[in-house]
Amino acid sequence: MPGQVPVAPPAPRHPRDPEPVRSTKARAVFALGLIGALTGFFVGGVVPATIALTLARQARREAYASGGFLTGADWLRRGERLAWAGLLLAAVAVVAAVVIGLFRLADAPFGHDFAPNID
Repeated sequence: MPGQVPVAPPAPRHPRDPEPVRSTKARAVFALGLIGALTGFFVGGVVPATIALTLARQARREAYASGGFLTGADWLRRGERLAWAGLLLAAVAVVAAVVIGLFRLADAPFGHDFAPNID
């Protein structure tokens, strides 16, 4: 037909090439990152967020070594962002607790508080 651009046929694949599949570690990174972000303010999110970042590093290496047959880079990216958000929330909670603790310590009396009639 006139006016249509010819489409190049897809490159033939070798019969031994594996099918592209989503990395299972990408799902785990997203799930752990989500848990880390949801529980980050309670400081319990540090552990799943740290595990998510470690798994993300391994998943990126495996995806690179697979030559494009492992997919799931979007899930990895989202999971990493959620994990960093969880770590940031945990840091904010720790800093807030330290500041509140310092203010309460500064407001508390120092030493023994004797009655006014005692030397």
